[in-house]
Amino acid sequence: MDLTTLTTSEIRTHLTERRVSAEEIVCTHLARIEEKDPEVRAYLHLSPERALEQARRIDQLVAAGEPLPPLAGVPVAVKDVILTRGVRTTCASRILKNYLAPYDATTVERLEAAGACVLGKTNCDEFAMGSSTENSGFFPTHNPHDLTRVPGGSSGGSAAAVAANLATVSLGSDTGGSIRQPAALCGIVGMMGTYGRVSRYGLVAFASSLDHIGPFGRSVRDVAHVLGVIAGRDPKDSTSADVPVVDYEAMLDQNVRGLKVGVPREFFAGLSPEIGDNVQKGIDLLAKLGCAVVPISLPHTDYAIGCYYIICMAEASSNLARYDGIRYGFRSPEYDDLRDMYKKTRDRGFGAEVKRRIMLGTYVLSSGYYDAYYLKAQKVRTLIARDFLEAFDDVDVIVTPTSPIPAFKLGERVDDPLQMYLADIYTVTASLAGIPGISVPCGKTLSEPHLPVGMQMLAKHFDEARLLQVAHAFEKGGGFAVG
Repeated sequence: MDLTTLTTSEIRTHLTERRVSAEEIVCTHLARIEEKDPEVRAYLHLSPERALEQARRIDQLVAAGEPLPPLAGVPVAVKDVILTRGVRTTCASRILKNYLAPYDATTVERLEAAGACVLGKTNCDEFAMGSSTENSGFFPTHNPHDLTRVPGGSSGGSAAAVAANLATVSLGSDTGGSIRQPAALCGIVGMMGTYGRVSRYGLVAFASSLDHIGPFGRSVRDVAHVLGVIAGRDPKDSTSADVPVVDYEAMLDQNVRGLKVGVPREFFAGLSPEIGDNVQKGIDLLAKLGCAVVPISLPHTDYAIGCYYIICMAEASSNLARYDGIRYGFRSPEYDDLRDMYKKTRDRGFGAEVKRRIMLGTYVLSSGYYDAYYLKAQKVRTLIARDFLEAFDDVDVIVTPTSPIPAFKLGERVDDPLQMYLADIYTVTASLAGIPGISVPCGKTLSEPHLPVGMQMLAKHFDEARLLQVAHAFEKGGGFAVG
């Protein structure tokens, strides 16, 4: 029995029936990380003592015949923009290279309270700014399906860890597609809930009005399981919503027959034929499962990339002002005065993409340009959100491609920021509207090296249960292997 391929439910069953111990499960994953991660490079830092201590607590519960918490013994990886007490949280940036978090993020607290074992922190684009995990201040992560290609980003390490069986599930963050896009490129499931569905307390801010925390898994059920644990109101996060959390897992097997699936025509223009063919087969499968496929229009989609990057860069400029070399993190050892210290610290501590976004964000917020760029982008954001509200009057779920292309070669787009930004073209609209989205595997490309394709499903605010229900039906119907 390969313990690294078990689902969350299978782990719980094996523990309950005393076929295996939680410590054995954790040790097996740590051994696999030692063997495989030097080529995948999903992890930045490991926390074996913390994971083993938690595993031993679970084993004590089993020995005492006590009820097990919902994620008992499940090995979890956490993106390195989410705080973990006493463990380095670097945001994959040299400016925070040796930063030890003084407290746990709410999501980490909830995972461990549910019995999960945190194996370590995963690599990402610096401060979650990127679409390939090549902007890490330390090293790029490789796609487990083809080590010469990117895993997507910015949560590429979390996606690669799950895809390579280096963790059962993981946490990522999604600002404009950073969970859904790497899930698609790595051939796994990744979900972003409604804005406010999951607490952001302990998430290092990139763009505060867009940031989410969400789960990765190899099955929809695993993702539903984790979301049910981390979702819900948190008094420490004023933006978290006071909306009841339903039992997502219990609702997975409800019939999808009669549900209306909207297909927006704007999302299929200029799409790679191999991606488009697979997604169309996925839509055809939903129709065979009894869903009614309805053509729809989201007319402001063409403005989404420009709108998104203006807003996220403006918020990044504001949020990253705190990294000044005084309060925490790296400080340049050589400087003439305070202004020179700021300049040299930020120049040496930040990577090129972060500096690019800070400069662009500062520009669009500056006097004389605020109304022309930032204010106009906020108005367009309202129009994009209205498109979705009107669409959900007629359909239950919207289906689109997740990424316009499969995983590209490492280094292929790193010097072309525009092409890199366009990798998010199908994911940023949901982020701007604040609605939930999930990416599920949708077969592989026909041509060598047969790379994973992802299909995105979107639903109205706080309708994660419906989204998971349709995604699960798609998985059970063989949708992960279409093509």
